[in-house]
Amino acid sequence: MNPELGIYQLGAEREALRQAVRALADKEIAPHAAEVDERERFPHEALAALVRAGFHAVHVPEAYGGQGADAVATCIVIEEVARVCASSSLIPAVNKLGTMGLLLAGSEALRQQVLPSVAAGAMVSYALSEREAGSDAAALRTRARRAGEYWVLDGTKCWISNAGESTWYTVLAVTDPAKAAHGISAFIVHRDDPGFSVGPKERKLGIRGAPTREIYFSDCAIPADRIIGEPGTGFTTALQTLDHTRPTIGAQAVGIAQGALDASVAYVTQRTQFGKPISEFQGVQFMLADMVMKTEAARQLVYTAAARAERGEGKLGFISSAAKCFASDVAMEVTTDAVQLFGGYGYTRDFPVERMMRDAKITQIYEGTNQIQRLVMARALLTS
Repeated sequence: MNPELGIYQLGAEREALRQAVRALADKEIAPHAAEVDERERFPHEALAALVRAGFHAVHVPEAYGGQGADAVATCIVIEEVARVCASSSLIPAVNKLGTMGLLLAGSEALRQQVLPSVAAGAMVSYALSEREAGSDAAALRTRARRAGEYWVLDGTKCWISNAGESTWYTVLAVTDPAKAAHGISAFIVHRDDPGFSVGPKERKLGIRGAPTREIYFSDCAIPADRIIGEPGTGFTTALQTLDHTRPTIGAQAVGIAQGALDASVAYVTQRTQFGKPISEFQGVQFMLADMVMKTEAARQLVYTAAARAERGEGKLGFISSAAKCFASDVAMEVTTDAVQLFGGYGYTRDFPVERMMRDAKITQIYEGTNQIQRLVMARALLTS
């Protein structure tokens, strides 16, 4: 077949990337996944391995020392890491989330200040949510005021992934309360900035190796050039950021589902009941067929959303929300079925599927709950 015909395929380069990430994940991340979850500790082994291979922030452009990977390739990296350890997959995923606004709207000087360090191994967190401003992101209470050559931030952010491990933080704060959403601005904060601090880790159901903390700003002064874009453009940049990063949560969900599917196939071919492997029972086969069918459908939707974002298409809201929503629902369903296939063993920590089921749940919640995703999709349909 003539390759110039443009037949739909990922291509040899992306498949080679998948194999490289999978080999690294199987060798250097998977052996620590259960212990990372059990002890609720940050996966330092994963970070070191990903940094050595250049997979911790593959999306950073080559101009800033990064790999310059496109959105589909970035999703493949996140997916393959999530297949063995969802907590570790938040390293590349959150690094993209934390830098996307900077890439979309930041000044060249600010990019040069932040991105080379990220390419070298520094981590970035994203600080939008607050206790009273979750799905209602425009109801922020964190404030930023201009004071000469500085912006001074005051307030609290919550549910911040990888807080305490990150060097940089993208922070949304209100600069003009009278303008509602149009009075919100985005800033880059360094962990060493005076007045910045982090709280204790949240005690979570899943992704227990990825620390989630509150972060605090108390007269936190940052240089004036650390604002992303113009004052008042932060909320628009945040929405654009999520259009680009929701597919990465879909990729994480696909990876979790694939890990549970792989574990299930291996188990049912070895487990015997009534004198034969349980894989020979039609009921089990039907469950596996649904699991693989839905996982593959989710994968293709995620890649489509990522590709459209990479091309810079407009009206990304629908496809990005669809990818995140569908893939995360699939991950929850597939991991729950995996626990069922393992029977009593699946309910124990001796096997990985119970961890995968716990990890899958958060993909239906963060970066916008799936109820919010359905609102986005419906509004796109009704206003088109």
